[in-house]
Amino acid sequence: MPSNKLPVSNARTALDRAAPDSTSRLPNYLRFPLLVTLSLTASSLSYSLASEYIAGDFASVSRRLNNPWEVLGLLAWRASELAVGWYCGYDGIDLASLTLLSHLPPLYLLATFYSIRPSTVITSLIIDILTTYIPFHLLRPLAPTHNPSAAASTSIDRMIVDDVYVRIWTTLLAASIYGIVIYGSYRAWLPVFLIQHFEGIKDLSQAHSLGYIAVLLGILPVGHAAREFIFTPSSSSRASSLNIKDSSDKLVTVTAKQKITRFIWGFEPRTKTVIERTGTLILVSGFNTWFQTFMTVEGVESLGAAGWSGVWATAAALTGLMFWWVGDV
Repeated sequence: MPSNKLPVSNARTALDRAAPDSTSRLPNYLRFPLLVTLSLTASSLSYSLASEYIAGDFASVSRRLNNPWEVLGLLAWRASELAVGWYCGYDGIDLASLTLLSHLPPLYLLATFYSIRPSTVITSLIIDILTTYIPFHLLRPLAPTHNPSAAASTSIDRMIVDDVYVRIWTTLLAASIYGIVIYGSYRAWLPVFLIQHFEGIKDLSQAHSLGYIAVLLGILPVGHAAREFIFTPSSSSRASSLNIKDSSDKLVTVTAKQKITRFIWGFEPRTKTVIERTGTLILVSGFNTWFQTFMTVEGVESLGAAGWSGVWATAAALTGLMFWWVGDV
């Protein structure tokens, strides 16, 4: 009869992916509301200060939000993004990376096809990232995954993750996948689709003139963010699973609930991390791209926003799949 015992003498290491303990002395129930308040306030203030430089560009293409529910919807979605990061146990770097990956697609659309200045796009993206990262970092410290000074007992396999060549290669790998999907869409179907579903689109010349290398160079930050969000935490999970396998024979009882969970969700920790984070990226990036494009860009149909969102969601899925394969090599 099979034993209901498992070796888990180093079970603490297996949970390195869990949310880092906060150094804040605030009660738990106050931290997330404070995070939302700080982030939204900082974002509003930052955009107000930058309005002299960027408001004119966005005003020329923005849809007017005449109903209060439209504004409330945008605020609610922003709070939902923060909730994903907070309750999934992410740290500031995780959520900053997810913010870049989910907020860049609508801005990339404006820079490429609506003649919005790159400086305006970069300014907007920096505001979104910093007003996410700074409040998050104040209320929750970096996880061992992103903390080079973490103790050896709780850190990741730094030989893999911190190797300069691995960092460069995995960044280029993720960026190249995004580049292939975007460039392939330009060449296959996207220009005609944009004409049909994006009323008032200003310039399609870049869809025909940009080469693959130009596309790749323009989205290198995406490669870095995807690496930090998917590859680095999954490598941490791999190291944790190896520590469990090499542990001593100390045993704990496995409950029926744990047996069922392992049967349904019985992948190794690294694979589960890749699936969880890739799924999160697809959902958050996909929905935010559709929502922001449809709600804020004048003349965009819902189907058109969904098509543009699908380009980036496909790239995210393929990137996660490739990082899973790389982790097995």
